[in-house]
Amino acid sequence: MVSKVACIQTSTGPDFETNWRQSEQLIRQAHAQGAALVALPEVVDFLDEGSAPFQAYAQPQSEHIAARRFSQLAAELKVWILAGSVTVRVQPAKLANRALLFDSQGRIAAHYDKIHLFDTGVVGRKASTESNTFAPGDRAVVVETPSGRLGLSICYDIRFPHLYRDLAKAGAQILAVPANFLQITGAAHWHVLLRARAIETGTYVIAPAQCGECRPGNRSFGHSLIVDPWGEVLADAGPDQVGFVMADISPQRIAEVRERIRSLSHDRPYQPATLAV
Repeated sequence: MVSKVACIQTSTGPDFETNWRQSEQLIRQAHAQGAALVALPEVVDFLDEGSAPFQAYAQPQSEHIAARRFSQLAAELKVWILAGSVTVRVQPAKLANRALLFDSQGRIAAHYDKIHLFDTGVVGRKASTESNTFAPGDRAVVVETPSGRLGLSICYDIRFPHLYRDLAKAGAQILAVPANFLQITGAAHWHVLLRARAIETGTYVIAPAQCGECRPGNRSFGHSLIVDPWGEVLADAGPDQVGFVMADISPQRIAEVRERIRSLSHDRPYQPATLAV
């Protein structure tokens, strides 16, 4: 069956209640328009500069205010909600950048901790060292939903195509890439990377993203996207508008594309590369 999914585009800041009101309103609007699965961006609950604010804000998952609110809303609306990521305390001094997937009864159906952390410099920007704040995950996740089997990832993961191939081979029909891409890298790479991951795997890609100047001097790229298995952009939220986009997920479309391009079944063994001398 065809299922409607929504990607929420937010502009998150350091005040949780403001962030929550923004997310709740948009989830309710997307649900009212027929979304069966609503996906939100990375750091949807809280975003600030440096490690100290995240350490002060973080809560264990069992006590997390964002987890509780998303759970209650999913149960109320009878809708699946992907909280793209929230800041979870997993040990006294150890945090996880964690995606939480809630089913239509408000239960946590799956969680995923971001594997690839953004420890890099961008030309013209101060270097980012995400590992100063978060510990990396070590487990790929695929979960069954009414909209299809969903493979989970977060933001910088998109630059590691082997993860998405593994997710697709494990049965994923939809790849989720909640993100907070910077303007400079987003303009250069966002659409290309997301379309490539869809084409390489024959899956839908849903990529809810942050927009606007979430932090002073750091503009987020926006452009929440939904991409079909052939690489066609079905919906684009644009650069600056808080809101949401929607598209239909069709299992038949996935089957058609994978029949035309059968690369998921064409892997061949080979020797690892070495420098020829």
